Amino acid sequence: MVHFKDVIARNREAWNASADRHRRSAAWNHLIEEVKRHDFSCLDSTLTVTLEQVGLSQKEVVQLGCNNGREVLSMFALGAAHVVGVDQSNEFLEQAMELATRSPYTPEFVEADIHKLPKGLYGRFDVALITIGVLNWMPDMTLFFSHVARVLKPGGVLVVYETHPFLEMLDPESDDPWRIENSYFQTDPVIETTELVYEGKGEENGHPSFWHVHSLGDVLTGIARADLKLCNLAEYPHSNREDTYDVYENNGVQVPMCFALVAKKAQVD
Repeated sequence: MVHFKDVIARNREAWNASADRHRRSAAWNHLIEEVKRHDFSCLDSTLTVTLEQVGLSQKEVVQLGCNNGREVLSMFALGAAHVVGVDQSNEFLEQAMELATRSPYTPEFVEADIHKLPKGLYGRFDVALITIGVLNWMPDMTLFFSHVARVLKPGGVLVVYETHPFLEMLDPESDDPWRIENSYFQTDPVIETTELVYEGKGEENGHPSFWHVHSLGDVLTGIARADLKLCNLAEYPHSNREDTYDVYENNGVQVPMCFALVAKKAQVD
């Protein structure tokens, strides 16, 4: 069994090894032009509405697991006063800083394992955002959210927009995409040795990555144990991940495909 610290380190190496593939994509070429706009946003309507309801106007915001910073830059269009992006991949943070030089805004980027956040981030933010894919790279939800809670001010709000764990049971590219392939309660991580890509198939690169399947119960328990109060949990029948998962939409039988969660840190008496 791979040790916790090794899992985190190897996932960092796997993302760094995949960064160049992302930078050579058509999506990147489009992105470096789009971020020049003051109203740039790559956020879908569900996340946009969720953040509008929380309210970002003139607030200090942090995104934990920011990748190339595109979502960090998107939150300025919703009125954020300042946005910090945190990620452990230095290769993707280089891309984030390049995008920032083309943007009219000035975000801040921090290279750090979320389990070892700089103390300068503690108690600093009104809103913390976690989006698709971050949770599954983390081995332990209780430990993870205990660190997430530290960056919030008293009364600060956590927003999580993620793929629904139900989808981990299915394989959209199988002959029968509706056949249950995996256990909802799987505990062993899925180990891959190919490039980490958003669309299509990555090439074999010898850098193992560890994808952890967490039930919705794992997520909610982790949040509760971090002394964050659940304010809202909405489940949706649309996908926020790769296009191949669109096969589960609009088929008459709706299944949970993603969720948006809002939780709040207690005020100090």
